[in-house]
Amino acid sequence: MNSTTQCHINNLHFIFIPLMAPGHLLPMVDMAKLLARRKVKLDKVERVIYVCLGSLNRATPQQLKEVGLGLEATKRPFIWVLRGAYGKDEMDKWLIEEGFEERVKNRGFLIKGWAPQVLILSHKAIGVFLTHCGWNSTLEGICGGVPLVTFPMFAEQFYNEKVVVQVVKSGVSLGAQSAVHLGEEEKFCVVVKKENVRDAIEKVMGEGEENEKIRERARKYADLAKEALEEGGSSYHNMTRLIEDIMHVPSLC
Repeated sequence: MNSTTQCHINNLHFIFIPLMAPGHLLPMVDMAKLLARRKVKLDKVERVIYVCLGSLNRATPQQLKEVGLGLEATKRPFIWVLRGAYGKDEMDKWLIEEGFEERVKNRGFLIKGWAPQVLILSHKAIGVFLTHCGWNSTLEGICGGVPLVTFPMFAEQFYNEKVVVQVVKSGVSLGAQSAVHLGEEEKFCVVVKKENVRDAIEKVMGEGEENEKIRERARKYADLAKEALEEGGSSYHNMTRLIEDIMHVPSLC
């Protein structure tokens, strides 16, 4: 590597920005203001549950109802992202006609569409992330220092869950065992019950030594992730090597 290349490499600065799809039109508002609209006070850190089951979520309305009832049973404030791609009309009807939105209006905030997930997870008020364990969401949760409640549905999500629950040990499983394949959703109408949702969240957010250990490990891995991105860290080093290799590809010179 010549001196000019070394100079360029030494002066590289990496800025990781969460990219938003065209539908990401929810303003980047302050989380305190967002939840204040539902009269949720953020007087304590790690108080709010954040739920998002991914952009390819195919959970049935029956399953989503169980998730909602489980959130309600926690008696904790929450943010629930509902993409509405599958069974949207039935779900919308349930939210209104069964009175769910009315019952939780003072502590629950429903986002029907895309949400600025990285922004939400970075807020100190978030105490747990109920996730489908897609790799992006898994990394965003870990980097945000947020414990995960895992609800994998298909593909590599079950492997990602094992990383979180068995290796990193910064999360709790809802107990989903079967992959829900595209077109076969009705065969797996309800995979986890509201009691599973309530109990798993309590294992993370409740009082006790084991609960605190999970939260402590989540904070630890967030610090390690931050170090990896800083100069001299593994991610910084690997990205530098990648750019160096690209610069030496003859056809790109």
